[in-house]
Amino acid sequence: MANINEIAKQAGVSVSTVSRVLNNHPYVSEDKRAAVQKVIDELDYTPNRAAIDLIRRETRTIGVIMPYNNNQAFDQLLHGVLNMSIEQDYSVTVLPTKYNKDKEISYLNMLKNKQLDGIIITSRSNDWESIVPYTKYGTIVACEYTDHPEIGCSYLDRYSSYLDVFQLLKEKGHTTVAFTTARGLESKSTQQTIAAYKNVFGELRTELHISDCYSMEDGSNAAKKLLSINPSPTAVYANGDEVAGGFYQYALSIQLKVPDDLAIIGQENQPIGIALGLSTVDHQLVKVGEQAFNLIISKSLDKHKIPYRIIHRLSI
Repeated sequence: MANINEIAKQAGVSVSTVSRVLNNHPYVSEDKRAAVQKVIDELDYTPNRAAIDLIRRETRTIGVIMPYNNNQAFDQLLHGVLNMSIEQDYSVTVLPTKYNKDKEISYLNMLKNKQLDGIIITSRSNDWESIVPYTKYGTIVACEYTDHPEIGCSYLDRYSSYLDVFQLLKEKGHTTVAFTTARGLESKSTQQTIAAYKNVFGELRTELHISDCYSMEDGSNAAKKLLSINPSPTAVYANGDEVAGGFYQYALSIQLKVPDDLAIIGQENQPIGIALGLSTVDHQLVKVGEQAFNLIISKSLDKHKIPYRIIHRLSI
């Protein structure tokens, strides 16, 4: 098997020049780079990436902890990370957890073992006290706000967005409003949604909140439950446009008019929402992911807030 010394000899350059070419170092003349690459191709040489990473003290690989890979919100965050990774020539490793605490810690140990340069946490199951100690091994960036100085974050003000949605629905005359969430009370996002609801409407009738909603089918099933209670809601805030699409589909199936009989607003400005004309809260999660990546590669501990926007369409 060819080695770096043979390549240097055949290309007529120094070993250090070959090393620079292998590491994409900018300060190599084009003729020497071409000569080295020609010999590499002729010898079918494959560099030992682990050895190169050890020399560079970096892997140029970022880990992204995310609970699910079939969820539109997390897909948008990942899309933002991938956008920037391509521009900066980094690899991205997706680390799915399904909110398993032990699995999450095992991924953080990859940072400790120098298998990753940094980790972006899109959503977590462990508390920050369990996560922060790993920052001594590499950069960790969160996609939620944390006041821990060791953790940089690219985040949005979810509570304010929930508050604005419920206030908007109230201003449009709705007093019985339902909402869906992905997770139960263990989720900070769910806690914030409930708090915002109570701030606007007062006490929450427990039957007006349905959790474990991720898809159109979940939205349709939730609509069936909610529209069978008395009094039934006149408006619903769904935790995603796919879920909102399920509400829309079920409402039409029982001859309800949207928005006259049921106002619907979703989240994340997804294609199905655009197609159906559903109002939505765009948390600009692609931008959150892009900024999280930038914080990782710059090893920044900054707290960067991404603005949200409410997009008005025909469903409210």
